Amino acid sequence: MQELEKIHEIKGRKFLFRVEDSNNHDDYLKYEEIREEIWGDPKDNLAGTRNMICENFFHEGSSLFIGVFVDDGKGRFKEDKEHLVGFSYGFIGVKDKKIGFRELPNIQFYSQYTGVRKDFYRLGLGILIKEFQRDKLIDVFGIHTVICTFDPLTGVNAYRNIHHFGMDVLEYKEAFYGEFEGFLNRLDIPCDRFFVSWDLEKKIDRPEYDLESLINSGQIAVSADSVEIEGRSGPLELEVVKELNLDLEHEFLLVEIPLDFYRMLRETDVTDDKVRSIPLDWRMKTRKAFETLLERGYRIIDFRQIEEDDGKRSFYILKK
Repeated sequence: MQELEKIHEIKGRKFLFRVEDSNNHDDYLKYEEIREEIWGDPKDNLAGTRNMICENFFHEGSSLFIGVFVDDGKGRFKEDKEHLVGFSYGFIGVKDKKIGFRELPNIQFYSQYTGVRKDFYRLGLGILIKEFQRDKLIDVFGIHTVICTFDPLTGVNAYRNIHHFGMDVLEYKEAFYGEFEGFLNRLDIPCDRFFVSWDLEKKIDRPEYDLESLINSGQIAVSADSVEIEGRSGPLELEVVKELNLDLEHEFLLVEIPLDFYRMLRETDVTDDKVRSIPLDWRMKTRKAFETLLERGYRIIDFRQIEEDDGKRSFYILKK
């Protein structure tokens, strides 16, 4: 078995990635506390600390807890709430319920949470957490398939899951988590999710395409325009859905999404109905696009951003 921890140095700071194996239930409280700090929905909590210790793979259960701790500025690590800056949590499940746990290839891992504290964004910690998770699942669990969900309109998750790791979209799920609120969701916006599978041993082998050529030739099923609005923090420009064109017949098609959907949710959380409805319009129109195109035999092969004269644009690339 490999070591249960790894150290990365990023921009002069050291970060300890560690699999939790504590036999003290008090040590598990910090995972619930950081989950609440990142998502901010107290009704959607982890189990109590006594249950979490029992869930742990290293005790009686089948769950994997991973914590990321920043050093104290002197190269030392304190594995406490103050220095915990990211985490992941998931558990073992099965693909075919009739087979159950009788055959190893039928066993998979459900990755429920992967999060990073806001003050440690843009350091690549999310990708490093998933890479560490992958290594531990292969070495410790002997598992090679991970499933998870993510919001199709969140580019940061799409880049990590689709582009970087090459996860496969299995299904589009409408309002998957019911009424879900907090810092990263709004009750008036259905929490649609992509249900994806990650083959930990698969090498990414994408068909060749030229994103700029696809844009210039108009192979865009969902396109965006920019408008100026009065947002929660003041005037700003946000993307709105410009056109929905699902009658196109090309080998490759593009679906554009907002550059930062989390920011859009925050800034449109105002009383002006026209402004407030912008993210809902994105949800409903992209829902229709993804469901229609997936039903027609397209599959999502990549997610990319492109820099243009008037700013960045974000696209899913689909191929039939």
